[in-house]
Parts: sequence; C-alpha cells; structure tokens
Amino acid sequence: MAGFSDYSRNEETEVNGWIRFGLRLGVSAALHPFEYSKTLIQIGYEPISARPGKSLLGKPVMLLPNIFQYAGHIRKIDGFYGCYRGLAPKLAGSVLSLVVSERVAEKLGLAYQDDKDESELTEEESYVQFKYNLKRDIVLTVSGIVVAHPFHVISLRMMAQFIGRETLYNSILGSVAEIWNNEGVLGFFAGLIPKLLCDVAGLVLSSSTVFVINKYLIKDKVARQYNAGFTQFAFSSLLYPLQVVSTCSAVSGSRLMAGQPPIMPKYANWVDCWNDLQTRRELKRGSSLFWRSQAAYSSAVPTSFAPLPVLSRYQ
Repeated sequence: MAGFSDYSRNEETEVNGWIRFGLRLGVSAALHPFEYSKTLIQIGYEPISARPGKSLLGKPVMLLPNIFQYAGHIRKIDGFYGCYRGLAPKLAGSVLSLVVSERVAEKLGLAYQDDKDESELTEEESYVQFKYNLKRDIVLTVSGIVVAHPFHVISLRMMAQFIGRETLYNSILGSVAEIWNNEGVLGFFAGLIPKLLCDVAGLVLSSSTVFVINKYLIKDKVARQYNAGFTQFAFSSLLYPLQVVSTCSAVSGSRLMAGQPPIMPKYANWVDCWNDLQTRRELKRGSSLFWRSQAAYSSAVPTSFAPLPVLSRYQ
C-alpha cells in the first residue's frame, strides 16, 4: 500500500510539473514578440532613429524606441503573425530540453525529491539537501541547454532574417539543412559556451547566495521569497553581457546579412566576440527595454556611421 501511495504521489507530481511547464510555454509564446525585439536589439539592429528627449534626471539625451515600439515596428512590416517568427523551434527546443534533461538527471541518480521543511532538518541535513538540489539543477540546466541549443540557434537566425529579409530559415528542417551544408555540426552549437557560462554561473551564484542568506540572515518566509527574486535578478543583470555575446555568436558567420560584415564582424570564437563588443561598449546592448537611450561612443571608435546597416552603440 505504501508503494502504491508513493507511485500515486510521483505520478501526481509529474502531471503537475507538465501543467506548470505548459503554462510557461504559453507565457513564453505570448511574450515572443518582445523576445524577438530584444534579439534584434542584442544583434545591434536599430531600424528607428533616435529622437531628442530627456533623461530621468532632466538631461538632454537621444531616446530610442522602447520594446513596445520596437515590436510595433516588426508588426508594421511583417504583420501580426510575423511577430512570431522563430517561435516554433523555440518551443520545440523547450519541450526536448525538459524531456531529455529529466532523463539525464534520473540516469545520474538525481531524480526529483520533495524538499523537507528546513525547520525539521539539522544544519548538516539542510546542507545535504541544498547540495543535492544544486547538483540536480546543474545537470538539468547543462543537459537541457546542450540538447536544445540547435533549436535555439535556428530560432535566433529566423528572427535575424528580419534585417536582411532573407528566406534561408523558413522551417526547422530547411534550417537544419542550411546550417549542416554551410557550417557543419559546429554551426548548431554556435554561441553555446557563453550561454552555458551565463546560465550555470547564474544558477550557482544565485542558489548559493540565497541559501547562505536564508540560513544565517533571513528567517521570515515571505522575506525569503523576495530575497530569492532579487538575488536572481541581480546575478542575471551581472551576467547579461554573456547573453549578448551568445546571441551575436549564434548569428555571426551565417549567410544572413545580420551575421556578415559590415553589419557584424566574423568572429573567430566567442572570446573574440566579447573583446569586440567590449571595445565598442556594447556588452549591455538590450539590457534596458523600457527606457532606452543612445549610449556614449568610445573615443577609440569612429562615430560616423550610417543609420543602417551598421552595428549600433545602444543599450
């Protein structure tokens, strides 16, 4: 009877997990036009000219379109359905990531376990539970990213076609053939390393920080929830440049106009991409989505650029 009870509980947990995952997919699909806009901003594409305005402190600045205006521009050009370019491989990658990562974790002896209330655990037991959960989360994150990355690359390149109006990446199978014929296997994993570094480092840093703060400083459960959210946001902002590097690396070197000079240099690797964007002061490109202003140019970089097609100096 106890075994049947455990089986029922595990089955219910799995069903609830799939329901939560389905809801996340729905939200992700609904917000895709904004993710689409953010991707183009990270690449450096600014189709709408900056306009004079004032900063929050009242200083004159050149204001760029916010994320809603940017998404509106995409809809104006490609229509409503055009705002969802790249969504299909994104969702396919998410589903594959969930299924494969869970199987990998189970094979490594890191199956899901219900967390016990910390009030019922000794300090050593609490630490053991934290280590187990962190190991499991790292395995889920790494395996999920690796298996879904080819779909991520396809999704990014589908969206990047907006810049040059190409039709090289119109379907998942056609995109697979395009990458395989022109770049080989490595093309499917362009930008993988900075993405792994960003997500794994963010997971380890945020989880460890939350554990230490909750263990020794914060006892209130509500305050702990706020602490977790704030900590994740802080480390996500700190590691954001790796997201930009990953996006640019995934597009660079493709046959798309967005991935070729003069719009984007052909980077040798992701470190080369990082160094170039750092020199241009563009590592935070797209970090601000609601209040966007033209960033100051580096004196070491020429400032006379045509509006398009050129990598912009924006955040």
